[in-house]
Amino acid sequence: MRGHRAAVPRPPRVRARSAAIGAFVVLAAVIPAAASAAGTQETDVELPYVCAFPSGERAVTVRVTATFPQRAQPGEAFTPTGVTTTAVLPAEAVADLASAGAATVRAATRLGVGVAQNAAGATATWRGSAEPVALPASGPLTLTSTGDVPSVTGRDEGDLTFTAGALALDLEPGTTDGATAGPGALTVDCSLSADAPERGLLATVPVGTPGTEPDDPPTAPDPSSGSPSDPSSGSSSGPPDEPGDRQDERAPEVTENAPGGAAADRAAPPCRYDDSHPSTSASLNAYVTGYTNVKKLKGASLLPLSCVLIEQGPTDIEFFPDFTGGYLSQHSEGTLRHQGRAQTPPFEATFLTFGFTPTKATMVLEQTGPMTMDAAGETSFVTLFTRLETRVRVPLVLRVTALEVNGTPLEVGSACRTEKPLRSPEPEPGKFPGDHLVLSGSSTHQPPDQPVGYLLSSGGPLTGEVTIPAFTGCGTGGEDLDRLLTASVSGPGNHIKQIQGQTCAVQVFNENECTEDLQPRDIPVPER
Repeated sequence: MRGHRAAVPRPPRVRARSAAIGAFVVLAAVIPAAASAAGTQETDVELPYVCAFPSGERAVTVRVTATFPQRAQPGEAFTPTGVTTTAVLPAEAVADLASAGAATVRAATRLGVGVAQNAAGATATWRGSAEPVALPASGPLTLTSTGDVPSVTGRDEGDLTFTAGALALDLEPGTTDGATAGPGALTVDCSLSADAPERGLLATVPVGTPGTEPDDPPTAPDPSSGSPSDPSSGSSSGPPDEPGDRQDERAPEVTENAPGGAAADRAAPPCRYDDSHPSTSASLNAYVTGYTNVKKLKGASLLPLSCVLIEQGPTDIEFFPDFTGGYLSQHSEGTLRHQGRAQTPPFEATFLTFGFTPTKATMVLEQTGPMTMDAAGETSFVTLFTRLETRVRVPLVLRVTALEVNGTPLEVGSACRTEKPLRSPEPEPGKFPGDHLVLSGSSTHQPPDQPVGYLLSSGGPLTGEVTIPAFTGCGTGGEDLDRLLTASVSGPGNHIKQIQGQTCAVQVFNENECTEDLQPRDIPVPER
């Protein structure tokens, strides 16, 4: 889904400078999906895929389970629940990860799903994420991901069919101490095998009153035709990132949901320089969004779309002794920006306190110190291969401005916040003391191919872990709410995945990257 600024196609290109962009974390989980109602059907389908690993194409078995309604009515939206995607990686693929120094791997999945009704089709992306798992000493590795999926609305009477298509596996290798291993995050594109049963059919949901279906049965588009209802058309770029982009007026409606089932608000807030924060020749701006897991509540929360203003530093190079290449480094600084303040926009999140009491909080994340972005890597003048690793460090305090427990508003006062900034494991504590969030991103570039991973110019994923501190100052009139928030939310081990969009270089106008008033044109889509 997109915000209010339409994206404009832009040619692939890379700026000479590469750095990191600031990011942030939201700290509340949403209410889990409701239990399946009566009149549901379960799907459990095992499908053969072919995946392009670094060492070559490998056969991967993928199992998809989900719960669908037995029947729906025209115009009635429903969301498949209990969606689980399980991929069994062969021993050769596991050896690829181990050879890069990985001891663990964290997986996220993006499964393209064709939704068809009466020969009209739409596309959806089923996203899932998982906690890290240890690599086996030998043999295959099973990766199981879960997550929220888009809702679907049939416009007419007739069967709605759900068909599995292209699959992308986002793999994040790690070491035993939690650091990123090898070249960093890896995306493996997979296509459905030609011998997949029933062309990857997952489920069929009749729409309409029994006995009123059209005389002619619905015809799903041919998977080989590359139609929008079939993401398995062989594209190596993986499933579409924006469900429903190419629907015709009679196609089923596909709506991206925020966690918990509410429609995500994709309207972009303002993101521009002004007199109080003027731009320079090195100024960039961009939007960021994403998800964070809240381990204590076993859920995930949407990170609100926010603006970051960046002052990009120069790139330094230290040549190798033989002058065949060099070490690259760059230091930049940035700030969150919302209505003239260094913070995110206010956002609401709903979670279950102690597993059963619905609690809704309105919050902001406030930047309390410098945001630094340090990139380092190597480049070869012979092979032209470049590798960069980026770390973003920013002190952030979570402030709660409103709280509602089981439908009853509670006065939190004006001083409700975490007692300390969010804290991540710091790989260089002597150089970077104090509590702060640390996010990492990496990229590789081998011309003539396009760069893979995170770059400041084109955006990409940044990941990390964070500890949520205890809360303080919450409550008025003698009512202490600190323990409620601390017991339900605070704790370590909360994984974050932040997505940055294409930057806008405000002093060098490019209509493919900037709006006429010099705001970022690209609005990123959050990923699990």
